[in-house]
Amino acid sequence: MNKKDNLLGTNILLIFIAIAALIGFSEQYAVLDSVPRLPFAERADETVDWLDTNFEPVFDRIGDGISGILNPIQHVLTEFPPLFVITLLSVLGYMVGGWRLGVFMLLSFLFAVSIEMFTPMMVTLSLVLTAVILDIALGIPLGILKAHIPSFSAVLDPVLDFMQSLPLFVYLIPVILFWGIGNVSGIVATFIFSMPPTVRLTALGIQQLPKELIEAGQAFGSTGFQFLTKVELPLSMPSIMAGINQTIMLALAMVVVAAMVGAEGLGNIVYASIVQLKVGEGIASGVGLVLLAMMLDRLTKAAWKRLQS
Repeated sequence: MNKKDNLLGTNILLIFIAIAALIGFSEQYAVLDSVPRLPFAERADETVDWLDTNFEPVFDRIGDGISGILNPIQHVLTEFPPLFVITLLSVLGYMVGGWRLGVFMLLSFLFAVSIEMFTPMMVTLSLVLTAVILDIALGIPLGILKAHIPSFSAVLDPVLDFMQSLPLFVYLIPVILFWGIGNVSGIVATFIFSMPPTVRLTALGIQQLPKELIEAGQAFGSTGFQFLTKVELPLSMPSIMAGINQTIMLALAMVVVAAMVGAEGLGNIVYASIVQLKVGEGIASGVGLVLLAMMLDRLTKAAWKRLQS
């Protein structure tokens, strides 16, 4: 087929598209009227009500489990003397990332104290840590299954796409109904929104392992569990850490939105500042969120580098 034939075929196709567009434009109301209407919103309401009625004990157990993780972390970060908490976290930064990171974290915490945002920062940190712990506990196993079972991956991918693309505020609607107003609802919404990077990058790290390593492990007769724990996960750890880093950043991004369902901390101050037009408090709490994000980002990246070395 020569270029003239290709050009002719393209022109014919464009003419048919133009005719179809004109017909559709002239009869759009008649065409749209013939499309059947689905009671999607009504069915969604019925489904949520049915879940709330029949699985209330399950949701209560989930809420108790989340509170069981959150309360000890929040107790240490908010009830212990601030100087002890600042020293502990700064030393952690020094051990993981060297003296520069340790000094940066120390100065950041002292600045948070000076603008009276240290306690809300620690509340936010406890919420983020709880959500990230849940993300890691569920995300890494799902990533392992996704890497090894193609059929499971085919089912999981649309779910992860849905979780990442659904607007943030939509998460809050069923969460409020199932868990009410409070920190648990904020953590659940944050957990759902921030989990996909951990799952995807765990699977990607395992799938990108060299075939030679896989063949060597099989040749030495290692079991599937041995190969997973001694070869796949250690070599995939940089990719897993990158996923955890992204999960932490997404969790922090969700903090302000989660304040709408009663989550405490800096996000709640930001939300109240917007509602009450308190510009100064809004800026101060925003700076606190930025400092917390920078510290967690540098801490996870430093841990990533240590694993690579």
